[in-house]
Amino acid sequence: MNYQKSNNFIGWLCGVMATATYVLTMEPTASWWDTGEFIAAAYRMQIVHQPGAPLFLMLQNLFANLAMGNPARIAYWMNFGSALTSGLTIVFLFWTITALVRKLVCKPGSAPASVQLAQIMGAGFVGAMAYAFTDSFWFSAVESEVYAWSSLCTAVVFWAILKWEARADEQGADRWLVLIAYIMGLSIGVHLLNLLTIPVLALVVYFRRTSRATVGGATKALLVGCAILAFILWGVIQYMVKFAAYTDLFFVNTLGLGFGAGAVAFAVLLIGSIAYGIWYAIRKVKPLLHIALVCLGFIVFGYGSFAMVLIRANAHPSLNNSAPDDMFSFLWYLNRGQFGSEPLVNGPFFDSKVVDIERGPNEYRKGMAKYELAGTADRAVHDRTTLFPRVYSNRDSHPFAYRLWLGLGEGEQPRFAENLKFLFTYQFGHMYWRYFLWNFAGRQNDMEARFAGRTEGNWASGITPIDQLRLGGQAALPQAARSDPSRNTYYFLPLALGLIGLVWQVRRSRKDAAVIGLLFFFTGLAIVLYLNQSPLQPRERDYAYVGSFYAFAIWIGMGVVGLAEALRTRFRTRMAVPVAMVVSCMVAPVLLGYQNWDDHDRSDRYMARDMARNYLESCAPNAILFTYIDNDTFPLWYLQEVEGVRTDVRVINLSLLGMDWAVDQLKFPVNDAPALPLTIEDRQYVKGTRDYLYYHDYGIQDSVELQKILALLLSDNPADQLQYADGSSRNFLPTKRFQLAVDRQQVVANDVVPSAWQDRVVDTMEWTYNQDIVTRAELVMMDVLVHNNWERPVYFAFTVPESQRLGLEDYLVSEGFALRLMPVNAGSGGEAHARLVNTEATYGAIMHKYRWGNMNDATYLDPTSRGMVGETVKVFSDTAEMLIAEGNTEAARDIVNRAVTVLPTHIGHVDIAVRYPVLADQLYALGETDKANVLVDRNQRFLAEQLAYYADIAETHRLGRSEEMGISNSLYALQQFAHATAMRGEEKRYQQLQSLFDNYRQLFFGGQS
Repeated sequence: MNYQKSNNFIGWLCGVMATATYVLTMEPTASWWDTGEFIAAAYRMQIVHQPGAPLFLMLQNLFANLAMGNPARIAYWMNFGSALTSGLTIVFLFWTITALVRKLVCKPGSAPASVQLAQIMGAGFVGAMAYAFTDSFWFSAVESEVYAWSSLCTAVVFWAILKWEARADEQGADRWLVLIAYIMGLSIGVHLLNLLTIPVLALVVYFRRTSRATVGGATKALLVGCAILAFILWGVIQYMVKFAAYTDLFFVNTLGLGFGAGAVAFAVLLIGSIAYGIWYAIRKVKPLLHIALVCLGFIVFGYGSFAMVLIRANAHPSLNNSAPDDMFSFLWYLNRGQFGSEPLVNGPFFDSKVVDIERGPNEYRKGMAKYELAGTADRAVHDRTTLFPRVYSNRDSHPFAYRLWLGLGEGEQPRFAENLKFLFTYQFGHMYWRYFLWNFAGRQNDMEARFAGRTEGNWASGITPIDQLRLGGQAALPQAARSDPSRNTYYFLPLALGLIGLVWQVRRSRKDAAVIGLLFFFTGLAIVLYLNQSPLQPRERDYAYVGSFYAFAIWIGMGVVGLAEALRTRFRTRMAVPVAMVVSCMVAPVLLGYQNWDDHDRSDRYMARDMARNYLESCAPNAILFTYIDNDTFPLWYLQEVEGVRTDVRVINLSLLGMDWAVDQLKFPVNDAPALPLTIEDRQYVKGTRDYLYYHDYGIQDSVELQKILALLLSDNPADQLQYADGSSRNFLPTKRFQLAVDRQQVVANDVVPSAWQDRVVDTMEWTYNQDIVTRAELVMMDVLVHNNWERPVYFAFTVPESQRLGLEDYLVSEGFALRLMPVNAGSGGEAHARLVNTEATYGAIMHKYRWGNMNDATYLDPTSRGMVGETVKVFSDTAEMLIAEGNTEAARDIVNRAVTVLPTHIGHVDIAVRYPVLADQLYALGETDKANVLVDRNQRFLAEQLAYYADIAETHRLGRSEEMGISNSLYALQQFAHATAMRGEEKRYQQLQSLFDNYRQLFFGGQS
């Protein structure tokens, strides 16, 4: 078989094998994080979070048609789109590896001999299939996310530059460069990661075009590539739209034309200029200018997919994130204005103080007939700054986390040295090299590692002496850790094979090795430098670096040839090559596939969809549901927009509600949910107006009616505003003591409280506001409370932090996975439990409405799903506790038995075990002694092994914060289990639990309580 036929056949075979793997293991419905939003938006052509992914949405919309009108299958087929795309990525990776290896083992223009052909195909197969089974790439391949499509764009671009390199001297070869430019333009509508290959491509062009490569020439080529990258990132993506926006400002505000007229004029001028430039280059025979302008034209043409954002935003769909329906809001959308930016060249330390505010350029918003001034993009001036800032964020708990990572005591100031330390320990070490080694050395577990520690989310090889030296505790590794599906150990074998390939390529061709090395750098460490991530990331970020792992997979493929050459010292060539291929297959793709299958198999996962349904089913008809984060919002959007579940519930994300466009959308109905009862006028909350209102204590002792508070905050009377040092006048909050008069008749008429609680309805709700600022989100919630008049049920998802609930804790009643606002004081009945539970509603939901995401039967639960298991235990135990308090023991027994049926039997993690003592106590109290004993014994075994593990680590290593928290939670759980068994007469179990608790408390804390 000749080279071309073999290359095509085996390449497509790799693609089929990879695609089959992904289809077999892909999630059958929406998953956590962004996928719910992406599926909902793709299905109905809506606007996702900044900076958008319009081409991705349009392509995924095509796959939705394969559902044949069945809404429940739409997510499946969109996930299939990612699986198919990922399979194609493997095809192009195979062809990339074979092209590179052929250059190094065959003379130019000659056909490879049979042994050479085997080496080339073996290298391609091993490298491509190894990458197919890597942890991070496989994760993105089985869900509807942008990273699968982005990886395909990267793979095609790099394959295409090798095609150009092989044909550069042929007529028409530059069409490959035009194809690359077009794909890059298209990729902007998916994700920007693909653009990072541009400096690498520039180096390929330089090496191919120059007769004598030098370090200086390569450096210049690299700088040219970086300049082209910067031109596209800022010149094309941002400033082109910025010029269009300011042209539109001139046409609208000066010439009196309609919105968009200037943008159209700018687009015509831009297209005309590029066309004229191409014509000029042809006429004057300027080939370099010609190819540059043609490529620019195709980049702009590909970038044109973002027209979908403007078009659909003006159609006002249900999901219209940022509402980018004019040029200035579109510019803000593209610039990720919602998320802010990180300092890269110069910036503050985390403990720097703001000493001044520097005025920035004007910002504009769309008015009724003209663009209006919305303020200025001001910049804070700090007392201490540094070049190359890495420890800059003072948000939330970031200063505390910086100090932990840097070993700084309270009050110690960071210096430039701490900047570099954080760069190398956290940003490079924790947020890149750890992920790299996850993929090629092994992974300890999938626990999210917020802090440096020994037991959560580290890389682990599976070689006991090495893991003991780094992590400790290997002699006492708990059974739960040994059997954890996310514990994947590769014994450094894929890493070693890749290093063999790297050395082999360096020896054969330093130029090609430099190209792959730069691809590895720009899609890995360069991203780390650019992102400048702060600590306490909400989730692991390994998916951002798959391009770097792609480059390393090329070296894994080359490792086959390097190993074969090494084996020739012992075997004949015809034996060395097949031995190298077999060994390489076993230590890379086979080992990776075997280790990773169980925790990457999502074919039985329904947690995200079912938990989202539970949120919605916790709400009464026509409810208003406030949510807060991605995972309590995006899956709900998916269910409502795609499957049509509970479209009467109005889901409002409080994190987005601080922006004016989010408030605008609440004034209009969505699906079957009517508009909110808002009285706040557009002019009172538009961008630049009431962005933040501050609290100033006026010493008011009595509670103030919320309606008066709202009126004061929205007043335009200068007497109701304070003058600030910067010259601005703003409304302010003079007291935190609020009250709301309750119309009992309306409460009863609208069934706000259960009939048994009607005598407990208060005449006036009084509470203390729990923040020092008021944003648009709080203004909206206050407006709803004042003007809803108890006509529509108001809920907070139980995941919304207390700090975001206006301080209404005493009036929030649990109805399962949502807390309902009721004018009933939780303490008025004298119950011992922390929160009232509407057992009538919650019992019915638990027994008849809720779905449990296959959590009991699933072979593996991801970190987000495990967190939901812990919260689910609380829903069960809170409901059972309230039923017991009400004397309804039969219903309580139903609830705890239901819990035993649906909750996982595998404990696995301390944060789940700590939830179970209450449930065990309730099982004892309700006469389910055998089930209680099983639960207690299971947790006791787990906690005993876990504490022995911590103790073994402590003998040789310093414990980290995660271990300290694990010890505290384990001891707390043991103490609570001991208390439960003591109260129910289980003396033997009590003695065992108490003894375990006492021994480990003495060991870790010296007997201190």
